[in-house]
Amino acid sequence: MNKIPSFTIDHERLLRGIYVSRKDKVGNETVTTFDIRMKEPNREPVVHVGAIHTIEHLAATYLRNDPEWKERVIYWGPMGCLTGNYLILQGDLESKDIVELMRRTFQFVADYEGEIPGAAPRDCGNYLLHDLPMARWESRKFLTEVLDKITEDNLKYPEKK
Repeated sequence: MNKIPSFTIDHERLLRGIYVSRKDKVGNETVTTFDIRMKEPNREPVVHVGAIHTIEHLAATYLRNDPEWKERVIYWGPMGCLTGNYLILQGDLESKDIVELMRRTFQFVADYEGEIPGAAPRDCGNYLLHDLPMARWESRKFLTEVLDKITEDNLKYPEKK
């Protein structure tokens, strides 16, 4: 049985950041899956489920409306481990290519006020599970502590020893 690529990453040394998780061919196109890692795995508390659900709604809304990237967005959603999100974009891309997009996305979430898009019973499978204050707090923390100070260590998976 083949190993899943994300299971081969050294999670004990993984930092918060933006990583290329994988690249796949779909027909003649390349799609890039990014690991948007908001928490250091197994070393700090995960993003609360209500907050990450709200981040999912707000980030997906922002990304699908971003004038530069909206046509290339395939998917945005939380990781099962609640330490970050996956972003899938059309194109053969590198982590550095989307730093500004992630800054804008997390700034949008950090500053967001009002009704959460798609958070009504007819639109969402768990519409009560939202936490806008924590989504804003987590997004601002990721923005100021990681995205605004990003280095190569936050853009390339650590080598397994």
